[in-house]
Order: sequence, then structure tokens, then C-alpha cells
Amino acid sequence: MAKRDYYETLGVSHDADEGEMKKAYRQLALQYHPDKNPGDKKAEERFKEISEAYAVLSDPDKRAQYDRFGTVAGPGGFDASDLGFGTIFDDLFEGFFGAGGRGGRRTRARRGEDLQYDLQIGLEEAAAGLGTKVQIPRFEHCETCHGSGLEPGTKRETCSTCRGQGQVRFTQGFLTMARTCPQCGGEGEMVKHPCKKCRGEGRQRREHLLEIKIPAGVKDGDQLRLPGEGEAGIHGGPAGDLYVVIRLRPHPFFTRHGDDLLCELPLSFPQAALGTEVEVPVLGGHARLAVPAGTQPGQILRLKGKGMPSLRGRHHGDACYQVVLEIPTRLTAKQRKLLEEYQAVSEGEAGPLSSSFLERMKKLFGS
Repeated sequence: MAKRDYYETLGVSHDADEGEMKKAYRQLALQYHPDKNPGDKKAEERFKEISEAYAVLSDPDKRAQYDRFGTVAGPGGFDASDLGFGTIFDDLFEGFFGAGGRGGRRTRARRGEDLQYDLQIGLEEAAAGLGTKVQIPRFEHCETCHGSGLEPGTKRETCSTCRGQGQVRFTQGFLTMARTCPQCGGEGEMVKHPCKKCRGEGRQRREHLLEIKIPAGVKDGDQLRLPGEGEAGIHGGPAGDLYVVIRLRPHPFFTRHGDDLLCELPLSFPQAALGTEVEVPVLGGHARLAVPAGTQPGQILRLKGKGMPSLRGRHHGDACYQVVLEIPTRLTAKQRKLLEEYQAVSEGEAGPLSSSFLERMKKLFGS
């Protein structure tokens, strides 16, 4: 009986890429695996065909030879030993038996989980840096068993089912396979006398008081990594890390833009037109700011070096004040009279903004 086309066997096209073939192989191999079809000779033969097809098409050289000559057989025909079944079954066994199914005894030690703590601080604290203490709820090693999970005075015993191997082997068809030992879960050892304090977990949940230092210049969303300050590891595994995430509280005056601080500064028309000096907020206090005559709405005035320090401490940003022109909503009779007089004497005058506006109007409408 002639062999089926390898591409047809896997149900893929002749131009299928590696990912498509791998996906098709996994699905079919799991469907026809002897373990899922005990005693079914047809399924066993189909499984062999699928494995043979994938072994050839997953190897670039063998695939090229097959595409050209329709075979990869030598004088003696197809040789399964050339196909490296130990390699092509790796992915299959990982999905079918679970991670660790083909390996030896499972390692018991596991790294502890990482933790995240959101720390709210003010802008002034971010500018100056600070040391603070935080209470972290986390798993720590049990004080009774010191993380072993064993009742003091006892020890772990070799699993009688797998004899310490972590696996049990069985033969199905032409394959000899291994499964994780169901008795010990692949560890090769059993705990007959778990610690009563932690119930064999080796860890207990506690509140941990931790002192941390926040460097000057941190931004909202910055993370500080504290190695080993996360959850305790399991069965002797290393502890996880703690990530402290900085959250800045809103400031009554300033918003941060890089290392600069921006504040809206309301000015009256006379202050902006004539120039003046006003008191403005700065971090940790206040300062005097000179407003030049003819200051325009939206213009930004700066106090150099009064912003945030850079995180590396090489320079400071600026405190920036964006001018907002405040128009009075109510006028006294005297104020109205003076403004009308100002308007009268300014008739026909146009500043640069007004002149530019009128020019653009003329170009647009041709008048």
C-alpha cells in the first residue's frame, strides 16, 4: 500500500510554515496518541504516520529532499531511527503530560511571588526625597519549621510508588513513556508529618515593617525595586522582589512637566501692560516674580532652578508661571470712564497680534 503524502497526512498545504505544521502535528498527535486510544491498532498506525510525516517536514534538509524526490528513504527504505523521535515528541509530551513530564524528579524549591506597593507622596516630598516606613503584608518562612514544611524532628520520606524518581514509566505500543508520579506529584519524596503551625506550607502570612528611601526627583509611576523583599520562597526557593510604585498626590498650584513645574498666574490688564512684581508660590515657600511691561496672555515667566531636581541630581528644572489675563466682570463708574478714555486715545492703534489678524483677514476675504 502506497504511503500517503506527508503534507496530506498532517492536513497542511505544501507551502505551510513551521508554525502551521507544528500546530497541526500537536492536534493530530494528541488525538491519535495510544494513551488516548488503548488497544486501537488503527489509531496507533495513524499516530506512527503523523509522527513520521512531522519528523521529515520539520527538518529543513529532509523536507527539501522530500519536496524534490518525494522520499527521504535510503536504499533500505524509510529509517525511523534517523528522525529523532526524542526531539519531535518534546512539545507533544509537554502538552500531554504537563511540564516536567519527560524530565527527572521535579525540583521542590520555587521562587516567591513579587509584590507591588503603591506609595503616595506629595510633590514637596518627591523634590526633597524621604525615608519612610511601610507595612507590607506578605508570606514569610514559618518560624516553627523554618520553611521546610516538616514537623520538627521529622524528615521527608522517599515515595514508595516511584522510589524517589518522581516518575512512573509504562509501555504503550512501541513507546516507553513516563508520567509524573501521582503519589508524590513528581517530587520523589513524601511529607508524612507536616508542620502543624503552617500545615506543611512552610510559610505564614505576616505584616512586615519595612524602611525605604525615596530618592529626590522621582516621578509619578516610577518604580523602586527592593530585591528579596517580596514573598518568601517555597521549599527553600529564593524570595521574590518588592516593587514600590510612586504615586504623586495632586498639588494645589503646580503640575509637573519633566523637571519643570507649571503654575497658572492670573494678572490684571494694568499689571500685564505696565509691568509689576508679584508674589508666587514655589516648592516649600514663596518668592517674588518680576512681570515685564507688555506681558501677553499665555506667556510663560520663569524662576530658574526652582523646579524639581533631576533623579540623578545633576540639575534642577524651573518654576514656570503661565500668564492668564483676568478681565473684571464688574466695573465702577470711575473704572468704566477711565477705560473709555483709554479706548478713545488708543483708536486706530493696533498691536502686532491685531495687525497680524487683520492681515490674514484681508488675504482670506480680499478686502
